[in-house]
Amino acid sequence: MQTQLFIDGKWRRASDGGSFPVTDPATEETIAEVASATLADCAEAVELAHKAGNAWAATPPREKAEILRRAFDRMIERKQEIAELIVRENGKALRDALGEAAYAAEFFRWYSEEAVRNVGELSRSPAGANHIVVLHQPVGVSLLVTPWNFPAAMATRKIGPALAAGCAVILKPASDTPLTALLIAEVLDESGVPPGVINVLPSRRSSEVANAMLHHPLVRKLSFTGSTEVGRALLAQAADCVVNCSMELGGNAPFIVLDDADVNAAVAGAMVAKMRNGGEACTAANRFYAQGGIYEEFSAKFTAAMKALKVGPGLDPGVELGPMVNARAIQDIHRLVEDASAKGAEVLSGGAPSKGKGYFYPATVLGRVPASAALLKEEIFGPVAPIVTFKDDAEAIAQANDTEYGLVAYLYTNNLRRGMALAEQLEFGMVGLNRGLVSDPAAPFGGVKQSGIGREGSHDGMLEFLEKKYIAVEW
Repeated sequence: MQTQLFIDGKWRRASDGGSFPVTDPATEETIAEVASATLADCAEAVELAHKAGNAWAATPPREKAEILRRAFDRMIERKQEIAELIVRENGKALRDALGEAAYAAEFFRWYSEEAVRNVGELSRSPAGANHIVVLHQPVGVSLLVTPWNFPAAMATRKIGPALAAGCAVILKPASDTPLTALLIAEVLDESGVPPGVINVLPSRRSSEVANAMLHHPLVRKLSFTGSTEVGRALLAQAADCVVNCSMELGGNAPFIVLDDADVNAAVAGAMVAKMRNGGEACTAANRFYAQGGIYEEFSAKFTAAMKALKVGPGLDPGVELGPMVNARAIQDIHRLVEDASAKGAEVLSGGAPSKGKGYFYPATVLGRVPASAALLKEEIFGPVAPIVTFKDDAEAIAQANDTEYGLVAYLYTNNLRRGMALAEQLEFGMVGLNRGLVSDPAAPFGGVKQSGIGREGSHDGMLEFLEKKYIAVEW
């Protein structure tokens, strides 16, 4: 298990010798002490990345592609090891961690294919005086800041397109889950990524080191995944130096079940949309809207499915819901549940933290949740599902869109025409129509409103790390 900083192809201690503990959420015990990067470490990493990035940008696309493909192969070979490490530092159930490890690897495969597709444009100017040549060139040294909830996938979703585009990167992983990021650095190093092109700097001084790197003149790109609150702060800091930004921020996803839906299919989709990763996902269904005619049936079947989940340490056999990431997460979740209950919501399952060691919260369903409940406005980030009823399509759309967020929405109906019409009215960057899962390396992932700027995945993901250059030429 690597626990040191990875800078310029070498493992090293922090310049001041500092470190911080990483805790297993299931036992509350320390599993490792990880080096904590200083401002000096960050400055050195930026300069070395800039130097390495020039050579990497000039590397033939096919060579970049082959390295990324080898990284995919190695991640698949080490999938079990990666998943078990995710469970130990993040807490999620092993089945979810195995799914994440496979999903994370796919970004290396996808961008190994995209690396050779950096195509430009050629046209003649309308006046006929010259030709217009448009090139896409690497944006430069890129700072990648990733969250704790998907420590492998959020890293590869940024590293893959950045490397395919020809950029050197500095990855700042969440301090709750740095070990997975360091393992990915090891995989990339083994796969042939040149020294300095990939650098991983865990640090307990998260905001301090991010701010310092954003103000370094050689850093030209920020790609951040995390809360909207932190995203706003980083955007303000990036504005000082006009740094190119991609932001994948918070969500408040509605899950709408229309009266003509297949209720069993909707319940199955709801379990995926809500309980993937224990509800600790920006794409997690946050608010459930069931039309009056099927409200009782959907609520009963959904509650039964939630009650049936096996809760426990993520590595235990058959566990479907592991612990939350830390004690603060439990406090935030329970505050929202207590608020809804006090305002009249029915507690259909769960509703209180588990006792004993570990940060466990049971799968919780709240029925007939009033509009005043805070959990309809705030991102829950846990295994709690509030259900609201509605009368007609117009009311469903109005309630679903009544949020500052706009990442993803889910909609179930057996009428495709009705579904597509409503999907167009939903103010979200992504819509799962009769699907509880939208994430796909080949699809443009991202939101609108306060949920972000830019897209990850698909060809768009690589374009985020490229800048256009226009050349006016005569011949």
